[in-house]
Amino acid sequence: MDRYPGQRSETATSLHRERLDAVIRRLRESNAESVLDLGCGPGEFLVRLAGESQIRKIAGLDSSQEALAAARELLAREGRRDDRRLCLYHASFTSFIEELVGFDAAVMVETIEHIDPQRLSAVEQAVFSGYRPKTVLITTPNCEYNVLHGMREGVFRHYDHRFEWSRAKFRGWAEGVARRNGYRVTFDDIGEVDAVLGSSTQMATFSRG
Repeated sequence: MDRYPGQRSETATSLHRERLDAVIRRLRESNAESVLDLGCGPGEFLVRLAGESQIRKIAGLDSSQEALAAARELLAREGRRDDRRLCLYHASFTSFIEELVGFDAAVMVETIEHIDPQRLSAVEQAVFSGYRPKTVLITTPNCEYNVLHGMREGVFRHYDHRFEWSRAKFRGWAEGVARRNGYRVTFDDIGEVDAVLGSSTQMATFSRG
């Protein structure tokens, strides 16, 4: 979970919870029964997915062994160690894994901004051309809102962010991905909405079929 200068920790926690709630709602609406969590990190969203009776198969991918170890520990604490619906993979979501083809949905929650911009084409190739789930959900920071988090211009929300996009930049990229790969895309605000600057988190919902 990202922390922003000048923002209270409870505010960051509330926004993070709202973000996960929004993704879960979209997954329910899509009737997805299998979900790829791309960039699953320490497993918080995997626990949420495992609590959804609608979802029968879950795969979490992360390029960090430390993050996957933390995910295993969290799943064990939550009583999900032996959940046969759930598998973890040490892999980058810029790489295509053939056995993961056929999932109904893929989610990338606050992950694309950790990828170097020149590698986003590899993400598109692996996820939208390779896995081709019916639904793809992507959340990412809205950099226009950063001033309301007490941040100086040009400062990112997390030390590992490679970029943070405005709403126009994110929409332009997402619409291009959708057009090239046969998807439709819609956009949602997550968090309190400012009339001029939008919301802290922006979400794209890609769907096909």
